[in-house]
Amino acid sequence: KWHLGVNCERRGDHCHHPNQHGFSYFYGLPFTLFNDCVPGEGGDVLADLQKTLRNLTIFLGIGLLTLVFVRGCGLVDISLRLLVVLFSVSILATAVWWMPFKFMPTWNCILMRNQEVVEQPMTVETLPQRLLREAQQFIKRNVDRPFLLFFSMVHVHTPLFRNPAFAGKSLHGLYGDNIEEVDWMIGKMTETVDSLGLANNTMMYFTSDHGGHIEGSTSRASQQGGWNSFYKGGKAMGGWEGGIRVPGIFRWPGRLAPGRVVDEPTSLMDLYPTLKTLAGDTQPDSRHLDGHDLMPLLEGKVERSEHEFMFHYCGIYLHAVRWHPPGSDSVFKVHFFTPNFSPPGAGGCYNTRICQCFGKHVSHHDPPLVFDLFRDPSESKPLSPETEPRHSEILAQTAKAVERHRNTLVNRQPPDDVNGVPNQLTWEKSLWKPWLQPCCGTFPFCSCTEDNARSV
Repeated sequence: KWHLGVNCERRGDHCHHPNQHGFSYFYGLPFTLFNDCVPGEGGDVLADLQKTLRNLTIFLGIGLLTLVFVRGCGLVDISLRLLVVLFSVSILATAVWWMPFKFMPTWNCILMRNQEVVEQPMTVETLPQRLLREAQQFIKRNVDRPFLLFFSMVHVHTPLFRNPAFAGKSLHGLYGDNIEEVDWMIGKMTETVDSLGLANNTMMYFTSDHGGHIEGSTSRASQQGGWNSFYKGGKAMGGWEGGIRVPGIFRWPGRLAPGRVVDEPTSLMDLYPTLKTLAGDTQPDSRHLDGHDLMPLLEGKVERSEHEFMFHYCGIYLHAVRWHPPGSDSVFKVHFFTPNFSPPGAGGCYNTRICQCFGKHVSHHDPPLVFDLFRDPSESKPLSPETEPRHSEILAQTAKAVERHRNTLVNRQPPDDVNGVPNQLTWEKSLWKPWLQPCCGTFPFCSCTEDNARSV
């Protein structure tokens, strides 16, 4: 799951495609996995907007029918031209919200091989096996040279879907069946590496993503995970799909001590500097890097992560900062705003399916809320000056860190600044543009099926 989209200015420019960002081969989803991709699961993309537009259209239709009834009964003299205009507006209003969401699975549920769309919409039931097969074939093609494989599973992600081969394998329903399939896929990948004689010079790293998506329903609570990365040949390594300080398991016989536990904050941003080290690149990077090399931690050469501060974004907004003070076991987290759960009193954003990051969907805090994750990992008991002597220091140190962080953000484009990159965290960049979606066939009626999609 690439998550980052494909095109910038026109369909086919592929500016965001993995092939344009260092990956020599890509097979998978250019976007993410939505409920819309699984027949019968309903929609979770802009669910609140869909509901609002649908209700407005219903009200408009009821109003139109009322006027027709009043005119037909002769109660009020209403112009036929006005009724025709209102009818046209009703049809247009319906099309405006119905058409984009009707085509959501077609436009977003896409499978690509390199820059070619091979299936649209994709068949999710056979997708895990196809991803597994592609990963195994990639390793076999590169058995004689260093490689990096980033394998982002579609399990266990909302929505959960059933593979008939694993249906009923678990005592824990659909979620348990999905975990069983993940376990089987991990075993197949390990077998592939071992059977090719690559075990001793291949780092294998399994990790989860950002945790449960409670809005997916309590009975089908999800925990994203994936055999996300491999390293082979002493020159490359993979990292996690997302999240901060999420559980991970490393396997590298002869290089990493078995049973070593690292209980320090780490980040997705650590992937790049770690890759540089494993590739033997000792040259300092001219760019500001948010990550740090993980190898000293993994090999036991140091006990502390270099991450003193970590920054959490909700969409384009900085909503929290984590501080791990030197010489302290405490990890403080400062929240500038928190989501307003819906309906009120719930533990999630069930009305919108995903918590939003702005406007009425959040509550801003002044002063910010402070939690100690070491003592309160669920972030349920905000600290105060009375309960935490360092309360004012935490806020002051966090404010300074935020200022330093924002000074490192770059919002310029080459050639004005050779190291500059366009700011991706803007509404313009984040806005969904259906006309830029990849398409096999004639837009918007895109359709194609991979030859082996239904035979896996």
